[in-house]
Amino acid sequence: MKKALITGITGQDGSYLAELLLAKGYEVHGIVRRVALEDPENRMWRIRHLQKDLQFHSASLESYPSLFKVVHRIRPDECYHLAAQSFVSYSFEDEFSTLNTNINGTHHVLSTIKEAAPDCRFYFAASSEMFGKVTQVPQNEQTPFHPRSSYGISKVAGFHLTQNYREAYRLHASCGILYNHESPRRGFEFVTRKITHQLARIKLGLDNQLRLGNLDAKRDWGHAADYVQAMWLMLQQEKPDDYVISTGACHSVREFCRIAFSHVGLNYEDYVVVDERFFRPAEVDILMGDSTKAGDRLGWRYSRSFEDLVNEMVDSDLKFVSDKCGIGATRGTGA
Repeated sequence: MKKALITGITGQDGSYLAELLLAKGYEVHGIVRRVALEDPENRMWRIRHLQKDLQFHSASLESYPSLFKVVHRIRPDECYHLAAQSFVSYSFEDEFSTLNTNINGTHHVLSTIKEAAPDCRFYFAASSEMFGKVTQVPQNEQTPFHPRSSYGISKVAGFHLTQNYREAYRLHASCGILYNHESPRRGFEFVTRKITHQLARIKLGLDNQLRLGNLDAKRDWGHAADYVQAMWLMLQQEKPDDYVISTGACHSVREFCRIAFSHVGLNYEDYVVVDERFFRPAEVDILMGDSTKAGDRLGWRYSRSFEDLVNEMVDSDLKFVSDKCGIGATRGTGA
């Protein structure tokens, strides 16, 4: 039985990846902070349905000794490094912790793999935010990086660290340059979940306004459940490499709002208010990926529609808010 270790197992991607690996017969281990073990109801809600099948280990990305102890004990066959401070807007508020956690954390994990489990295959969760101020649309593996946030900068550093360990120490280490990927398990601070959660509150009569920043920012949005398939495929290849994972389609925040509100019979223009407080100091106007290489080498293809993704998130948040507040799902619908 293969053993897999996931950092960031309590996050959106970690939960979908854990499901995938368990279905494939893996023994799945997850690194979590002690506070998560002490407060599982709030911090481990995405993997609540999987907890009995997972093995958890308390460690911190900032602590090399704690990571080394876990890796040395498990000796995993595959390691998926997903944990990071991943909210771009927050990275402008606290550049220091973002850079420290994301760069040093990645370095610590790579080093522990090299020393304690050198045959382990390693996956690094890179990001389309590394491209930032893009020089071409769509972007591929050869597109130059020009990050526009400390988060993007930290991911570029992690990308190069991973490449360096691959070249210098012969680790089977691959990078997935993932474009925005969403789901009902997305964190509430991200714009897509902010839209669908607040929309649910509006539809159920609990609120009457949604405040957003740049409505014209364009992103390549896919579903996280499909993207974790690409992560796994990378580590099944004979040779490690780096891959762009994307849908190849681009949509604006405004379009996301229009589809989401239309799904429940509302006009987004009646509720959405542009608030300059939510604009980034350095905007990334458009990100769209070209995942041809992943299709050719991994056999990975994205097939879901953008509308289905948005509608799935809206339906999930309508149920979430109505259940949480004890409100009938038809409130505010005129039914």
